[in-house]
This record gives sequence, C-alpha cells and structure tokens, in this order.
Amino acid sequence: MTTGTASGAAGDSVLDRPEVQQAGWVWGDDGARPPQDAPLPALITVAMRLIGAFIGCTAQGTGISPAGLGVMRLLAARDGLKSSEVATRGWWTPGTVTSVVDTLVRDGYVERRREPTDRRVVRLHLPDAGRRKTEQAVLLIGPKWQEAFGFVDPADEPVIRKFPIDTLEGFGTLIREGRGQ
Repeated sequence: MTTGTASGAAGDSVLDRPEVQQAGWVWGDDGARPPQDAPLPALITVAMRLIGAFIGCTAQGTGISPAGLGVMRLLAARDGLKSSEVATRGWWTPGTVTSVVDTLVRDGYVERRREPTDRRVVRLHLPDAGRRKTEQAVLLIGPKWQEAFGFVDPADEPVIRKFPIDTLEGFGTLIREGRGQ
C-alpha cells in the first residue's frame, strides 16, 4: 500500500522508498543483514538500540535498572551532585533522574540530603548500601560487557575507540548548544 506525503501525492513519501521498505535488518528480521552501503546514522541508531537491549539484559538479576546503575555509577565517581547536575552529566532529562532517584531512594541505594547552608539545595549521595550494590552490579555485568566486544580485533581497537570518543564529543557539543549552554 502506498501512502502519500503530507501534500497527498501518492508514492512520494520517504517511507515508500525501497531502502526503507526493505530495511528488515533494522528490525531484526531473520537472516537480514545490514547492507554495506547502509547510511551511518541508521547503522549507529540500530547499534545503539541493540547495545541498549543487551545492557538491559545484563542488568537483569542485579536488582537495579540500567538507568539506576548509571546514576549510581555517576554518584560513585562524583558523590553529592544535585539532580540537575546528574541529569546534565548523564545526558538524561530531569524527569528521568527524578523518577530513577525516587526508586533508588526507596530501595536505600541513594540518599537526598539538604545542604545545611541553603536548605533549598538537595544533593544526592551514595550511602554504603548503594556503594555495595553498585560494586556488586559492576562486578557481575562488567565481564559480560567486556566479553561482548570480544569480536573486535585488537589491531582495530584504536580506530574503533576513536569513533565513539569523537561521537561523544560531537554530540555532547550539539546537545549543549541545543540546551543553550
């Protein structure tokens, strides 16, 4: 079935292009493989989605969500941040951080503490229970994450490593600019 564009012209939609219609590799169709000329943004998007699913699977059994573990790892490195600082540093929305931290506080893994000099300021801290839980989770899933990249040829690693580092810097800049920072 052909759908039109917003203007109503049938067959002119980007969604009707053969490469879109045949993109079963994007959605995990059996036996489908990415074409050698697949656009880089599509490859990266699908890879991120797949890596995210893998991380979610490895986090099962830890009692912490991947987002919760991310917040706890950040606090393990930079204890005492405000929620807004956690959101900025973790590339999360403030609402996501609030929701995740609410769960972590309920479970005793994070504490909210008001600053004595300015009661309006609330900082997040990782108490001993949170530190232990973070360490247990990292020890459990860290080897799985390392093993997952066992297919990478050590000779290729410097080039592969450069790409995500450049990506972090490039997209970090774009996000900061979008947020007016």
